[in-house]
Amino acid sequence: MDAEYYRADSENGDHVDDPSEDVLFMLIRDLNDTDDTFVVVQPDDDDPLWFASVAVLDEGGYEIVRRDSTRREHDITIETSIDRIAGDLTTWLAARAT
Repeated sequence: MDAEYYRADSENGDHVDDPSEDVLFMLIRDLNDTDDTFVVVQPDDDDPLWFASVAVLDEGGYEIVRRDSTRREHDITIETSIDRIAGDLTTWLAARAT
């Protein structure tokens, strides 16, 4: 079954349809600096109009990129709190599902 709103894919092959805030937290928590360095969340489309990604930084913390071409948004932030990242992403993603 395809995702109703969006999907999350991590570098190590984890795939989750319509992840909750808790699942996003777990995907981000499991990132490391060797073989699972990022997770991308985007619509389950062939040519998605928006995406969000979280990547591990070498110096610690995470780089969060949010891009939505339909709303002309492109935001890059650095964060260390996985709770904050998962919560902010959930809010941002909910705005795209409407």
